[in-house]
Amino acid sequence: MLISLIGNCQQSYAQLAPDTVKIGSYIISLHDINFHNKEYVIRFWVWMSYSNPIFDFTKRVEVPQAKEMEVQDIMTNTDSSGKIYVLMKLRCVMKQSWSVHDFPFDKQNLDINIENSEFDIRNLVFIADETGSHYDPELVIDGWDILDFKTFTKTNKYLTDFGDDSIGKDESFYASYNLKMKIGRSAWGLFFKMFIGMYIAFMISFISFYVDHEEVDPRFALPVGGLFGSIGNKYIIDNILPESTSFTLVDSLHALTFISIFLTLAVSVYTLRLFDMGEKDKARKIDVMGRNTIIGLYVGLNTVLIILAIVG
Repeated sequence: MLISLIGNCQQSYAQLAPDTVKIGSYIISLHDINFHNKEYVIRFWVWMSYSNPIFDFTKRVEVPQAKEMEVQDIMTNTDSSGKIYVLMKLRCVMKQSWSVHDFPFDKQNLDINIENSEFDIRNLVFIADETGSHYDPELVIDGWDILDFKTFTKTNKYLTDFGDDSIGKDESFYASYNLKMKIGRSAWGLFFKMFIGMYIAFMISFISFYVDHEEVDPRFALPVGGLFGSIGNKYIIDNILPESTSFTLVDSLHALTFISIFLTLAVSVYTLRLFDMGEKDKARKIDVMGRNTIIGLYVGLNTVLIILAIVG
């Protein structure tokens, strides 16, 4: 009876005052960013200090968003007061829903959550070691700049009790330690590398305005060739990016190019018809107007779309 009473009192105390675990992290590397497979690889140190000996962070650390998690090094120490210190190195292949709306001027938020899979918040809460948590100052992410980094704790809610009837309702809460990093792409080199084919295709079609109306074949062959070139460029870029239901910058720039080439063909058809009807001066006048309008709209809308992507 006495032992049972003591056990119940201990359980009630645990529910009222869960043990605290001070936790921090240090990012070593972030690499293998893969948009098509929606993943990236991160390696980091994580440490915990706590007093309750029943916690076993050497076996009960979980990163929910990780496709793969490998514990590479573990070090533990217990001081004279009974305080336990655990230090481990993790390598995680993280799944990531990339935001490609502004690609290649995109900014990405990377979130890593760490939980203890054995104890919920009735028994364990995290306190972030914010002063000790950083990323390596020599960390280089190819093609990206680190814009922000922070760590914090929160509580994750699960709409299940995982079969634990003692919770009393079909939900459970677990303490979570979060690393949040915001990165932005160093985009201009990649932008010109990926879109130079599209712009050359447009210029090939635009050159048709400078071909005399008597040369019918080049007037149509150049825009058609440019159209196929821009379509091929879009397929190449689409193979790099994950599928997206939203209309991205890549889609907008290519759609603008397709429409501009179509308008080039439409102006050529109309002016060639006028030319054949003997209205040569009117045909040349409309040709110049169409040429100036198309290039003006194309350059202007390209500039607006790119600026919106950069600031967005």
